[in-house]
Amino acid sequence: MLVLSLLLTFFVACDRDITAPTKSKEDTSPVVDPSLCYTVSLPQATDITKFVQFNIEGGATFVVELYPQYAPQTVDNFQKLVYAGFYDGLTFHRVVEGFMIQGGDPKGNGTGSSPNKIYGEFSANGFEQNTLSHERGVISMARSNNPDSASCQFFIVHEDSHDALDGKYAAFGRVVAGMETVDTIAKLDVTAQPISGERSKPVRTPVITSIYFVNYVAPVA
Repeated sequence: MLVLSLLLTFFVACDRDITAPTKSKEDTSPVVDPSLCYTVSLPQATDITKFVQFNIEGGATFVVELYPQYAPQTVDNFQKLVYAGFYDGLTFHRVVEGFMIQGGDPKGNGTGSSPNKIYGEFSANGFEQNTLSHERGVISMARSNNPDSASCQFFIVHEDSHDALDGKYAAFGRVVAGMETVDTIAKLDVTAQPISGERSKPVRTPVITSIYFVNYVAPVA
């Protein structure tokens, strides 16, 4: 069961979905419109780098910088999955505006995983090196109650979630370009998840057409 708790009752789940609080109002949000997103594609790198570009169906993109200095095993596992094309064609199956967007499940319903489980690189699991805080744009691994159960599912923080997540989940990178795309996905219309009933299943599911390594240079301010 992959979970991500927020205020003791809010979860990101993989083996099964967990019921979360009902939102106070109905979602009336747009589909993934590339005109509202980051759409400048970077050339695909020939080697494994610490930058990956997410390409979303319809043309939207965003770029994540990976931080092995905080979570080396987590980054290594993610890079191997990207290199193998594991994520190509998968989705963001769970969207909670103001909290996170979750993806990378091969089953697309919150119950899938990859063959390898990885050590949980966070302080509650005795790993003190990872001090990366779960701020807006940070990418982290979903997991079950077993601290060493993360495999492939990840989430991207939509709004700062320090208290609920820091020290409990393996943050391993950050969106450095295209946060507009994450914002647009987070605002999608949602319906009930088939397992938990939580209103977090996108009506039109965003598809990750590919993730690949890029040579990214941050623009000069």
